[in-house]
Amino acid sequence: MHRAILVLGAGILLAGCSSTPDWMNFEAFKPAPPTDSVAFESSPAGATASLSTGQNCKTPCSVTVPSDKPFSVTFTLPGYQPESMQVESVMADGAVRLQPNPVVAELAAAPPAKPAPKKPAKKKVSAAKPAVKPATTAAAPAATAPAATTPAATAAAPNAATTSPWPTAPTQKQ
Repeated sequence: MHRAILVLGAGILLAGCSSTPDWMNFEAFKPAPPTDSVAFESSPAGATASLSTGQNCKTPCSVTVPSDKPFSVTFTLPGYQPESMQVESVMADGAVRLQPNPVVAELAAAPPAKPAPKKPAKKKVSAAKPAVKPATTAAAPAATAPAATTPAATAAAPNAATTSPWPTAPTQKQ
């Protein structure tokens, strides 16, 4: 009987070890990855240094990053072309270091933007066009002739003098 209790107790303890809670993980005992401080400089100063690790700063600046992994940095500044550089991990004096350190970028001025070609201005089209065109130089002598005195000419004269773009109905005499 004592043997059965001992085997049962050992089995429970063994089963308990296989299902440890999350707070009992041993990741806390692992050492943190080594870090190194990297300085960033640019000419002209004030550029944004964006690291592939997700960090960024305005130059001149310094950032602490893990030294066991290489990363890239991109310098950007309005009016200048962006510049990218690779920072590598190297073994120096028995420790892992990042090189180059400091990281220096010479930003080149961006070429001037080409102006967009101008489109020709659209001509405005008026909705109302005059019904009677202005007299040309050839019709000028006819305009100086004396006015006709016939009844048909006098009835047509008021309609011709109208500058309305809309046609008018002929008037009836009473």
